[in-house]
Amino acid sequence: MHKIISFLSFIALANAQEISFPVPALDLSQETARQVQVDREAGQYLGHPTTVLLEDGKTMLCVYPKGHGKGGIVYKRSLDGGLTWSDRLPTPENWATSREVPTLHRVVNAAGKKRLIMWSGLYPARLAVSEDDGANWSSLKPAGDWGGIVVMGFTEPLKTPGHYMAMFHDDGRYFSTTNTHSKPPLFILYKVLSEDGGLSWGKPEPVFQSSEVNLCEPGFIRSPDGQEIAVLLRENARKKNSHIIFSRDEGQTWTAPRELPDSLNGDRHTAKYTADGRLFISFRSVAPKGKTTPFLGDWVAWVGRYEDLAQGKPGQYHVRLMDNTKGYDCAYPGVEVLPDDTVVTTTYGHWTEGEMPYIMSVRLQLSELDALKK
Repeated sequence: MHKIISFLSFIALANAQEISFPVPALDLSQETARQVQVDREAGQYLGHPTTVLLEDGKTMLCVYPKGHGKGGIVYKRSLDGGLTWSDRLPTPENWATSREVPTLHRVVNAAGKKRLIMWSGLYPARLAVSEDDGANWSSLKPAGDWGGIVVMGFTEPLKTPGHYMAMFHDDGRYFSTTNTHSKPPLFILYKVLSEDGGLSWGKPEPVFQSSEVNLCEPGFIRSPDGQEIAVLLRENARKKNSHIIFSRDEGQTWTAPRELPDSLNGDRHTAKYTADGRLFISFRSVAPKGKTTPFLGDWVAWVGRYEDLAQGKPGQYHVRLMDNTKGYDCAYPGVEVLPDDTVVTTTYGHWTEGEMPYIMSVRLQLSELDALKK
């Protein structure tokens, strides 16, 4: 398959500097036995899924919009670790009013009560709650007098039981009712905290802001010893590589952002550990202006260790998961790891040339990548 790109984009790519990764670039895109179709609808754009794997190791939930971010939320369930999927499930009426990518998260309060929450962004950021592992859901309700883009990039537990930190970004258009969008836009990365297991949230606090580099769409990774948090960031100005920041005090303070290696260049990084301590990070392959890569605009993954991130090393593998046939419009992925160490990663993309995007999963084990390299 070949990507559909404009003539000007073609000229730019022809003159771009190709990045040669210092790690093996593996390609799984033609291995159709790994691929599972989650949902597809003729003539309908289906995009931007997120997933949650429940504690039984088999039940997986998935939400995504009927549209590019904005659009009614579709909800599905798998009872066999993502091998097969239900029909579309009933949802509250006002889920049809979602204006931004929905994101799904497991939360647990200090007493051990488990819930599921789902965010929907722009202004105001709204939240839906399930008290019964997704069998029933509340309607979307405002979480506060604020909003933002891709709310939330992540929602993750802190060391204090019941305490959570979430992150999102805004460029002045959606944080409040007062439009402060400037040119060039000022991108602000925000954190917001919950002390009651994700039911209520405080006032967002800026973590970093710049109009030179546009850092956004944060992805969370905690170090294996639990003492450090890393956040991977998209660079939307396309002037530099993707970035990373670190905190060793549970998000109270952060290091200055620094660029990631070329092998991690892209958007919407989503990471999980496998049993042997390696990280699988799924994202969309994007390079800074003037550069290109073997899998530019495709759904890719990075495999390495936390130490590679901390030390700025390129990691172990760069992997194409599926070939996106239209520009860069793909890959806001969910990543889950099953009890047998199978990675199930799920996203949208233009998987069939000339057709609307739809939702697919890819299944793999890192041992299979090791064998492929050999």
